[in-house]
Amino acid sequence: MAKACAKAADEIQADKIRVWDLRGLSNLTDFMVVCSGTSMPHLRAVLRDVRGHVEEWHGAKPANSEGNADTKWVVLDYIDVMVHVMHEELRDYYGLEDLWADAKEIDWKG
Repeated sequence: MAKACAKAADEIQADKIRVWDLRGLSNLTDFMVVCSGTSMPHLRAVLRDVRGHVEEWHGAKPANSEGNADTKWVVLDYIDVMVHVMHEELRDYYGLEDLWADAKEIDWKG
């Protein structure tokens, strides 16, 4: 599911897509996907395509969603996978990569 989220984001040309295995590190989720958009329309397109492709490919809808494209940071919660779609400015500011430095990164392209 995490790889499917990453691939869906890649199809709409999201930037800096990364996937981490958080099992044993987090009680919230098993995998986290983070990707960036460069503009408000791009963020909306990434969100639309991740939701649409994951539902088409796996029949899954987010159990919850927090934020919207206007807030420049949206979290799609698929329970075992959390997808963070962020504007590149916010991503640089909050530095999620640093927060999860102990997590194993997953090769989602393979």
